[in-house]
Amino acid sequence: MKVLGILGAHRQHGVTAKLLATTLAAVPDSTETETIYLEDYDIHPDIKGQPNPVLDELTEKLLASDVWVFAAPTFWGGLSGVTKNFLDCLRWRLVRIDHVGDAHPDRFKNKHYLSITDCYISPINNFFTGITDETFKQIDRVMTAAGVIKIHEIVCPNTFKNGDHIPESKLQLCRKWGAKLPQKSKRDDNTMKRYVELFCMIAVMSLITMGIQRALSGVLTQTNFWINWVTFVVIFFILLAVILHTVTFLVHRRR
Repeated sequence: MKVLGILGAHRQHGVTAKLLATTLAAVPDSTETETIYLEDYDIHPDIKGQPNPVLDELTEKLLASDVWVFAAPTFWGGLSGVTKNFLDCLRWRLVRIDHVGDAHPDRFKNKHYLSITDCYISPINNFFTGITDETFKQIDRVMTAAGVIKIHEIVCPNTFKNGDHIPESKLQLCRKWGAKLPQKSKRDDNTMKRYVELFCMIAVMSLITMGIQRALSGVLTQTNFWINWVTFVVIFFILLAVILHTVTFLVHRRR
């Protein structure tokens, strides 16, 4: 098994690189690791009829690895340019395009990936504004299209104040997930788990909705089917909207 670190930062020995190095250092000795620094490569997209040895080399490294660790800082609320360029140039190699232009997973399907990013703003500011969200979303969109399975994500905010110093809690988090990477060599099938979670969520929401209806029994005419139905739908929808908003808001490990 092999883990490939992909460093998409301007500094080869900065905070992002240290987070990546800490993660890979925690990978068990039985697993091979390698790091590629994207700034070392002159990356350009494929042009029909012209050789592209750089992308050929990078593609071979991706194919030879079971887990990819993307490490890229967040600039201007999004993915660093060098990493974005790398993913853009790889587009036609990551997916298979059908006759109507839709993208489908191809040769990288069922590999795994971990995302790491850092940003200048404080943990509290990042928690409420989600400035690092777009970085993770951009990586997730590409990897989902390619059929690559997400393991986890790590964010290290407050780098403006802390400089090159990384809090021990973040280093421990990197070590924790680095040690777990070799366990992610097989495809994750969470379909049944998602159905169970959906069932439980609907069951709880229905119970709460019925409880609210019962509490409003003095106001509502409980014998009127249509009034009961309308109030149930409205209350259920409000609860669903709140839950979805909360899940979306907390989806990334912003702090």
